[in-house]
Parts: sequence; structure tokens; C-alpha cells
Amino acid sequence: MVGPEDKQAWQRWAEARPDLDLSPLVIIGALKHAGAMLDLLLEPVFEAASISSSEFDVLFHLHRAEPTIARRLAASMGRSSAALSKALAKLERRGLVERQENQADRRSALVTITDAGAAAVEEVLPQRLALEAAAVGALTDRQRADADRVLRAVAQVFEAAARRAG
Repeated sequence: MVGPEDKQAWQRWAEARPDLDLSPLVIIGALKHAGAMLDLLLEPVFEAASISSSEFDVLFHLHRAEPTIARRLAASMGRSSAALSKALAKLERRGLVERQENQADRRSALVTITDAGAAAVEEVLPQRLALEAAAVGALTDRQRADADRVLRAVAQVFEAAARRAG
């Protein structure tokens, strides 16, 4: 929820810069706040497993998947290749993923999850899902359907804007 402090800050900006349309901040602010609250909710689960939320996301995508190249994984996750490469290096050092030579294209490596990485996913996933189910369980069926529809539309708009931006 957007607090009164946020509204006051927006009002001050609107007064100082009436030439700027601040209306996107309402949607973006709500999305960021929801994400921050979800991170706060899930933080104890990830800390107990000694992995971060973003590391879990990588492991989750690799779990039950065929070996893949990092560029394809980054695209499927909506991450930059540089950000994914950094995450993979950390996961590899900890023995949660492996990179192997790609026989089809020696310029790239195939990324696979290790048994330890799969175990981390299997440990965290049920806990994460239980917390998320309890959180969204407070929404009515109609609110869940509306949220799904709106968030998918927002994601599509953002994806299109990111493609146009380059």
C-alpha cells in the first residue's frame, strides 16, 4: 500500500516539477512495494537455505530442464546475460550448477543444475509455495483473477517497451 509519506513526496514533486507526469509512479510504486513485501515475506526461507531469491529463481528454471546455454536461460528469465552470468558464477562456485562444454557450439557452455542445486530447490519450494499461498489466500477469487489479468497485461507492456528500448 502506498503510504501518506509517498503521497506527500509525490505532491512535492508535482509542485516542484509541474511539467512532469508523475502518474506512472503510482503503478510502478505499487509494483515495487508488492515485490519488496514479497521479498520480506520469503527472506527467512531463503536465508535458512543459504540462497538468495534470485539464485533460487535460476535454480528453479534449471530444475527439471534440459541443459541449456546461459543466453537462452537469461532470455527465458527476462534477465540480462551479464546479470545471469554473475549469478551462475556464484552458483557454480557453491556447487549448485555446472557448466559443461557445448559440443554443438564451442563458444557457449551448457548449464545444468547439480544434485545439490536440485536439493536446494526441493527444500525451498514447498516452504515458498506455502507462504505465497497463505498470502494470496487473503484475496477473493475475483481479486486473484483480476490481479492475474492486470499483472500479465503490465508485464506484456513492459516487455514490449524493453524490446523497443533495445
